[in-house]
Amino acid sequence: MKAVMIESPYTVVITDVESAPLGDDEVRIRVKAAGICGSDIHAYKGLHPFRKPPVIIGHEVSGEVVEIGTSVTRVKVGDKVTVEPQAGCGKCEHCLRGDINYCDNRQAPGIGKWYGTMAETFVAPEHVVFALPSDMDYQVGALAEPLAVGVHAVRRAGIEVGDKVAVLGAGPIGLLTLAVAKEAGATTILATDVFDYCLDTAKKLGATHTLNIAGKDNWVQEALETIGGQFDKVLIAVGVPGILNQALTLVKKGGRIVTIAMFHGDQSLDIMQLQGQEKELVGCFCYTRQDTMAAVALLGANRILSEAVITHVLPYEQAADGFRMVEKKEDNPLKVLVTF
Repeated sequence: MKAVMIESPYTVVITDVESAPLGDDEVRIRVKAAGICGSDIHAYKGLHPFRKPPVIIGHEVSGEVVEIGTSVTRVKVGDKVTVEPQAGCGKCEHCLRGDINYCDNRQAPGIGKWYGTMAETFVAPEHVVFALPSDMDYQVGALAEPLAVGVHAVRRAGIEVGDKVAVLGAGPIGLLTLAVAKEAGATTILATDVFDYCLDTAKKLGATHTLNIAGKDNWVQEALETIGGQFDKVLIAVGVPGILNQALTLVKKGGRIVTIAMFHGDQSLDIMQLQGQEKELVGCFCYTRQDTMAAVALLGANRILSEAVITHVLPYEQAADGFRMVEKKEDNPLKVLVTF
């Protein structure tokens, strides 16, 4: 079968690989759409902590079930599905609580023998396969995984009705998180970015205020003045230097900051502000089964303006163009999908 491989940093090729074998508890999916994620760009640059070239890339997916293992009972051939692309050991305390993202032996596409989703077919354990509404577009279905990241982040933040929320970084993950924050009841939402087209989309998804921070040394003060005070919650969706302390200044005493972005290198931390004002800094990694189910439900109920987030759809043969487009911000990209 054909597959999209990051052969080496900044080099994406289409390669022929053998289809993965199908286990008794597994499902083979004919891939219809797969998204290019920010973490895929980290792998594209050779910076990802565990997806290292050469690797068949991708973990966002929607498709049609074409084969099932002998013990599979919950899905059937012909089902339209998406996947929660992680699998735990099933035995540790984290897995038994449903926190698969905490499992020390967690597996994900693009690691070891588990091919990524950017291939003609993708194999996954039945328990991570989720049915999509039969009338849902495959392109929309491919947003389930990144939307689940947003759902998890909003849960970690504990966003409540009436909260004032800042979303730092209005790429696809920041935008989807923003949309979920609105669904959770946030009434004041400020989005920051360095690109106006991202901020225009943020407005469509529910931002009440936007701020282009390009070249601004005093943007934190401007953000505070924009809403007339500090924020209850701050969601960090961009891993640039200095962002933690900027978020600490934005959030009120007793407020909460959630880190969603991938960070590289050290970050300074104003521990006196964190401790003396009892602010909370909370890590956020992937999602749980509950988050994925909520994401599918939101998409199925048309609660997310998917067409605003999906900006480009390319045939898989043009995957290299898609990765370059996202990495270099060519043609105002947000979510770029490749199709099979």
